[in-house]
Amino acid sequence: MEILNVELEERSYPIYIGSDVLSQKELLTRHISGKQIMIVTNETVAPLYLDKVQQLLEGYDVDVTILPDGEEYKNMDSLASIYDHLIGQRHNRTTTLIALGGGVIGDMTGYAAASYQRGVNFIQVPTTLLSQVDSSVGGKTGINHPQGKNMIGAFYQPKAVLIDTSTLHSLPESEFSAGLAEVIKYGLIKDASFLGWLEENLDELMALDDKKLRYAIQRSCQIKAEVVAEDETEKGVRAILNLGHTFGHAIEAFTHYKEWLHGEAVAAGTVMAADLSLREGNLDQDDYKRVVNIFSRSNLPVRPPSNMRDEDFTRYMAIDKKVLDGRLRLVLLRGLGDAWVTDQFAQANLGQTLAEFTQH
Repeated sequence: MEILNVELEERSYPIYIGSDVLSQKELLTRHISGKQIMIVTNETVAPLYLDKVQQLLEGYDVDVTILPDGEEYKNMDSLASIYDHLIGQRHNRTTTLIALGGGVIGDMTGYAAASYQRGVNFIQVPTTLLSQVDSSVGGKTGINHPQGKNMIGAFYQPKAVLIDTSTLHSLPESEFSAGLAEVIKYGLIKDASFLGWLEENLDELMALDDKKLRYAIQRSCQIKAEVVAEDETEKGVRAILNLGHTFGHAIEAFTHYKEWLHGEAVAAGTVMAADLSLREGNLDQDDYKRVVNIFSRSNLPVRPPSNMRDEDFTRYMAIDKKVLDGRLRLVLLRGLGDAWVTDQFAQANLGQTLAEFTQH
């Protein structure tokens, strides 16, 4: 088992990574402060792992909230359902919420924990690759609004993250590929050698080689932990973690959070960001081709929906959280392994990128 620490002074917490993490009771219980627990999960994950987690919690007062599965349910109604259960079962300020599931469950549970009685403990138990390498680490919590993704939320850190790699064997192939999009992102933004390792070991990763998976997850979490420790509330460098996300979030909003997985949208969005970086003179053609190739090999889309137009991107990107004082900021590449956040790009180049990838 690997143990990483997210270093945030009094808010620091461990990330446990291994193939039998959910068999070790003390890893979970040492981070529970009171007797009350609310497990929040969904209809897909509950039949697979709810009993296993509940067995670790004998002796506690455990309640369960089971939500529908899907990004379209990351909304106010689902959040209200969590509050209703907490209040209905009289959970107090020493309760602990456990997020058992993917990124949607983790984000909503974290936001419920941040806001219930002004803040209670919560623990992340991510069961998808995307949530294990990205959304469970770093304390971003929230819900979507019909006009934009993650527009309502808070920065709120968990007490621990328990990553059991054996849960990945139950993932559909499309969900696993969606998680790879975020893994690839880490190489692109901060570690060119890791990107090279991914290119060399992609086939083994997609075959669920346990040793390779553990390393990919560990390195991804390590990169994210380093960035979060430097900029917890995204006032600067942390925004590089959003490579491809401004374009990707526009795709998700355009498709009403139903047709594309988050990682699929990020993959296409990252290719668009790489195209703009190429037009800005910061990537060469060979680097751009490497970006396209690794996403293609991961069975991920490299173009947005065929019916999306440039004005669709413009509309949704205008309400992106990285818009400051009316200026759109984007995460672009100065090279492979070197990302930056900038509003200093040529609008004509952005227009050419949108024209290249859309009907217009």
